[in-house]
Amino acid sequence: MSLIKGIYAASLSVINENLSLNIDKTINHAENIIDYGCHGVVFFGSTGQSQLISLSEKIQLINELPRSKLRDKFIIGTGSNSLLDIMALMRISINLGFNKFLIMPPAYYKYEDNDVINFYSKIINELKECRIILYNFEKLCGYKFSIQCIEKLVSRFPNQIVGVKDSSYNLYENLKIENFSILPGSESKLIKGLKLGCTGIITATCNVTANLSRKVFDDFNLGRENNLNELLCNVRNEFDNYNLISALHSYFSIKDKIYQNLIPPLGLLNSTDNERFINNLNNLKFSTNNLRVT
Repeated sequence: MSLIKGIYAASLSVINENLSLNIDKTINHAENIIDYGCHGVVFFGSTGQSQLISLSEKIQLINELPRSKLRDKFIIGTGSNSLLDIMALMRISINLGFNKFLIMPPAYYKYEDNDVINFYSKIINELKECRIILYNFEKLCGYKFSIQCIEKLVSRFPNQIVGVKDSSYNLYENLKIENFSILPGSESKLIKGLKLGCTGIITATCNVTANLSRKVFDDFNLGRENNLNELLCNVRNEFDNYNLISALHSYFSIKDKIYQNLIPPLGLLNSTDNERFINNLNNLKFSTNNLRVT
């Protein structure tokens, strides 16, 4: 089984003024950032407002994905707490030729490793064709994967549990499983992760750092001197000063006003934060000229 390797963006969802999902622009956005450097994208991750978008709109978008020339580079995030909704979305995706999924355990409820194993077992026993990247982000769901839990899941389902996105950063330094993709959730972990055997990153800010992240990744793998990693980390650190979704939409809205639309309770940066944010990025010589928006 081939590893999931490279630079992946947790792609933004583009929202209309009436708060519906703009399907065409969401797909175009994903294609643009792949063209700009990403090896692929994840639709409906947390950055894509996944918990706030209706199941029917997700299905509508997935039905359009086979038309894209870049469809082989797409991963589907399920972005739901409902097990039945997750499986319904996955079943439709698999029927359309998409079998890679980023799945986080449900939020709100308290549970342990055995409960998480049961959750993924229910999915896999119904949909054996799936390939699942576990999403480790305690800040959002309240649960943090242990190494032992992942080892048990991979042991039981070696063909289905194929990787982990580690946004809690308790795994990527110590988890060692053969033929298993480990992808930290920040550009600041890219070089360290690659040195430790990680296969790449999946991050929110690769929506804007796609080209820069790809150069750092390629330079490392080609054994070239890496002169851009400091800039990459500095850009990520600036985004980390704010809510990432708010900062990303504020950044993109400079070129296209439709990015001003966010589903409440999410919103853009306030004017003071936004001015400071943009000025700091400009001081890093990283500006909206880096964007590709159509």
